[in-house]
Amino acid sequence: MIDYIKGSIAELTPTYAVIETNGIGYGIHIALTTYSALGKSTEAKLYVHEVIREDAHLLFGFMNKGERALFLLLISVSGIGANTARMILSSYTAGEIRQIIATGNAKLLSSIKGIGSKTAQRIIVELKDKILKVEMDDETQSTLLNEVDASTEGTREEAIAALT
Repeated sequence: MIDYIKGSIAELTPTYAVIETNGIGYGIHIALTTYSALGKSTEAKLYVHEVIREDAHLLFGFMNKGERALFLLLISVSGIGANTARMILSSYTAGEIRQIIATGNAKLLSSIKGIGSKTAQRIIVELKDKILKVEMDDETQSTLLNEVDASTEGTREEAIAALT
């Protein structure tokens, strides 16, 4: 299992990053929040979750362990795959998603493309007790308190359009 990949950013798009480490470029699927956090950086350390399917080996990257833990909780819900979980993480920050699930706000969850009202209810029912046990680092918790500025909002809309 790969825990994290650290290296130079060879390519960066709102949904995908290539991190070069020791001459090997790792293609990693990322959420919009990760893309925004990487910004103009030349170096990155992404915590990774590897999805192995019959036809592909996929890497999903996250800025911290809290985001990865939230991703793992989301894909544990029946009907939520890795790409849907990435779409959820692209729509809201990890702290916001944690708050939405903890408060049972199905309306906000169902506003995400690909998430209907039944799926939103299922996410809340299955994760409400588990979500509070996921530890978030200080940086993730502080993003819950900060509002998204106008430049990030434009990038968020562009990345959501790219994902769809």
